[in-house]
Amino acid sequence: MSEAPIATYARMDEGTVEDYAIMASYKPANLAAMPDRLMGLLVELGDKADGSPLDGYAHSLQSATLAYHDGAEDETVFAALMHDIGQVYSEHNHSEVSAAILKPYLSERAYQVVKHHGIFQGYYYFDKIGWDPNARDAYRDAPWYDDCVRFCERYDQIAFRRDYPTKPLEFFEPMVRRVMRDARSVPGVT
Repeated sequence: MSEAPIATYARMDEGTVEDYAIMASYKPANLAAMPDRLMGLLVELGDKADGSPLDGYAHSLQSATLAYHDGAEDETVFAALMHDIGQVYSEHNHSEVSAAILKPYLSERAYQVVKHHGIFQGYYYFDKIGWDPNARDAYRDAPWYDDCVRFCERYDQIAFRRDYPTKPLEFFEPMVRRVMRDARSVPGVT
């Protein structure tokens, strides 16, 4: 059994056409693994205690369930499911981290919603921690402003109910795979 080929350079500027072809050959398998990796990040949110009524995994599932029951399109359900995955890596700017990870799979509107949901979410609680609950107003003229308000109002800030009949990740898995596959088929998305 032979080992998989790997590039041989020690510096990127010394890489050869063959080195970069080797690296490119790994891309299809890595892209195919992305849905499982993202769902793995989602599951990791269940291990991150933050004192809220639901762990991040349950909150994310509930957000997606709310969007699904509201008749939202797949992209919005996907965004609701994955909007907090950045919390695995960052306490300070999880919205931006989540958006950066999800950008290849989202429209510009949905990307901006995920990227800014943290500040928009503050409308519901910033006054309780000494911050400005109207901080979102800095984006009032953005074309996605109303989408982000609606996302936070309908799918995010209300998704902490322990008694809500939340759908399991397995329910959303086919949609996750479909959204990610369809996004990769768009020219310019890699």
